[in-house]
Amino acid sequence: MIKVGILGAAGYTGGELIRLLLNHPEVEIVFANSESNAGNKVYDVHEGLMGDTEMEFSSEMPFDQVDVVFFCFGHGKSEAFLKEHEIPANVKIIDLAQDFRIKGDHDYVYGLPEIHREEIGKCQHLANPGCFATCIQEGLLPLAKAGLLTNDISVNAITGSTGAGQKPGATTHFSWRNNNFSTYKLFTHQHLHEICQTLNELRPEGTPRVVDTLNEGFEAEGITVDFIPYRGDFARGIFCTETIKLDKAMPAEDIVALYKDFFKDAAFTHYSDKAIDLKQVVNTNKALVHVDVFGKKVVVTSMIDNLLKGAVGQAVQNMNIMFGIDERAGLNLKASAF
Repeated sequence: MIKVGILGAAGYTGGELIRLLLNHPEVEIVFANSESNAGNKVYDVHEGLMGDTEMEFSSEMPFDQVDVVFFCFGHGKSEAFLKEHEIPANVKIIDLAQDFRIKGDHDYVYGLPEIHREEIGKCQHLANPGCFATCIQEGLLPLAKAGLLTNDISVNAITGSTGAGQKPGATTHFSWRNNNFSTYKLFTHQHLHEICQTLNELRPEGTPRVVDTLNEGFEAEGITVDFIPYRGDFARGIFCTETIKLDKAMPAEDIVALYKDFFKDAAFTHYSDKAIDLKQVVNTNKALVHVDVFGKKVVVTSMIDNLLKGAVGQAVQNMNIMFGIDERAGLNLKASAF
């Protein structure tokens, strides 16, 4: 059995992770840490887990008793935590925050299984991708690898309210969010860093680089990812459309063939010949992708559940790969038929 510790267990991602791991055939949860809820039943916070577990939140963190620890912290807290706490070298870390997603002076592997499965299987420390970043990248990876990203890319993506976390805010409470729709962080969303990093990693030599405009500015030479995020009137899921202008027109069947070939071995990412909708992925670890072609313009639709494939579902998928077990273990989740 894989012995697991969870830090930041009282938030949305912590609750979803507990839900998945309680039903994982090869996992034992040793502790679910939450300082503010220590001693309380897990189901007192994550009420949907009533009847599933009598586990209590713990203030203790017995790292010597676990094989892997999940960081379900807010962004910036993982790096700070590691400066104040020592985790044994043999304990694997899966960080769901953005602290180690960008390559630098650390050994964290960026955990996008569709392109990094081999590295994930060998790593000790893993940075789980962001939710918007996962959804957007799934839509662009095949074109990036084929060297077809040569012009600026337009991205529009709508996320559910759970993407903002559990702590209430002005734009997350029900009376504001209900029957409402808005943009935020136009062209400046933090997930652009990791998106640009991945696209540059995949692009063939000699093709234009993708500019990380957050670091380099909009005047830098190269392709930009012009990303407009939206707040949606629903709890979970991300619906993304990406418009790509090719240098020359290609037959639609050739573009579709690129996608089907790229994802043919992916455990959870599927190409759909039909137009797709959000209900197909909510409460699952699936990513669905569909392509429409209009002359030189390609419109890609991609979607995920932001809490699962966009967060803890992908984290469990990565854990499975890291421990050499079935990649789908504990993730046999089905979408609603209605």
